[in-house]
Amino acid sequence: MTRQTVPIDDRVGIGHVHLKVADLDRALKFYCGVLGFELTQRFGSQAAFISAGGYHHHIGLNTWESAGGSPPPPGATGLYHLAILYPTRALLADALRRVLAAGIELEGASDHGVSEALYLRDPDNNGVELYWDRPREQWPRSPEGAWPCSRTRWIWILYWRKSRTDPTAVGSRVPGSILPFRRLENARPRFRIGGRAAAGAAGDCSAGPGCRAGSPPRRSWQ
Repeated sequence: MTRQTVPIDDRVGIGHVHLKVADLDRALKFYCGVLGFELTQRFGSQAAFISAGGYHHHIGLNTWESAGGSPPPPGATGLYHLAILYPTRALLADALRRVLAAGIELEGASDHGVSEALYLRDPDNNGVELYWDRPREQWPRSPEGAWPCSRTRWIWILYWRKSRTDPTAVGSRVPGSILPFRRLENARPRFRIGGRAAAGAAGDCSAGPGCRAGSPPRRSWQ
């Protein structure tokens, strides 16, 4: 008889992600200078902690074992990407504006049905997902009530063409100055385990090859 696993409490979440980086200043230019996170604590050139909305830290960065180091080679286990959740579609559009203004290329962009997501790389070649969740009542579901991956699609056309007519479209021009983000979460860090991506939350549509088939080759952030 299979022992039934008791589900984890639904209030549990991912509190922060801690990354090993080669150059602390370079990493801070990306996470703070481009994405808008705020520095909450720093220990010289060895470690820094950053957050949104006054939290103690959503992301930790350190060079303790990685100063001047290189990203792991293809085929290695480790972090697949960290995912940053935005509360609205308009704020995701603002994040895209920041990224493009910094000259950073996207790896891809997908509509997963439950969410819309942008994919890119940080200075240390870590995968970064920027996304917003649709309201739960809009999630596509099977007759049995489960939400499938079948609606995943690329949204390049969506966020470029709609930007001219829809001010909330991903990729639209968002007026106003760049301000620190608030109410963000590091929602789903994913890790490579034996060569396959594993999601930080059960049922994660964007983990695995099926949801991002045909994605562009990954590029290092400069």
